Amino acid sequence: MSSPTATTLETARVGLVSISDRAAAGVYTDQGLPALRHWLGRALKNPLHFDERLIPDEQAGISATLVQLVEAGCHLVLTTGGTGPAPRDVTPEATLAVADRELPGFGEQMRQIGLAFVPTAILSRQVAVVRGRCLIINLPGQPKSIQETLEGLKDAQGMPRVPGIFAAVPYCIDLIGGPWLETHEAVCAAFRPKSARRPAPA
Repeated sequence: MSSPTATTLETARVGLVSISDRAAAGVYTDQGLPALRHWLGRALKNPLHFDERLIPDEQAGISATLVQLVEAGCHLVLTTGGTGPAPRDVTPEATLAVADRELPGFGEQMRQIGLAFVPTAILSRQVAVVRGRCLIINLPGQPKSIQETLEGLKDAQGMPRVPGIFAAVPYCIDLIGGPWLETHEAVCAAFRPKSARRPAPA
């Protein structure tokens, strides 16, 4: 059977949320949204529709934004920023407040990736949750860290050393009723059990 092309794959609607008081106020240029958009464009074969937000570190506003994106039909929402221990870092609380279920393994793996570089990675509080048929994941704030977290770490020969979290995202979205996502294996090889079956075209 021939592999699916982008035209035969369902469009993935992805919410991208950059959370920063200073970037939202125009003090500096946001780097989170372009980094997320660039990586997803490299990683996914599906046609992509991005719904983007740049908002300040306000818990009620973050929660409301996440709810809006889910209600707009996003299958995946990625946030960046606001996950440290500082008083204004409230992204995890805002995310958990709108969750149906938490997926702790994502946060555990994100910290494991960060610890390959700095001991302060244990201070990160990223979470991942399911709301309805949408997966919401908090990511770190720096573009390099975003890529490493999603893609994982590779050795000098380019072989995977620490798996990135995105390898588990397509199957998770299958299980919660979202579209079938295909990745470019050179960027991120998605894992599905052998029993997973792509739904027949409608």
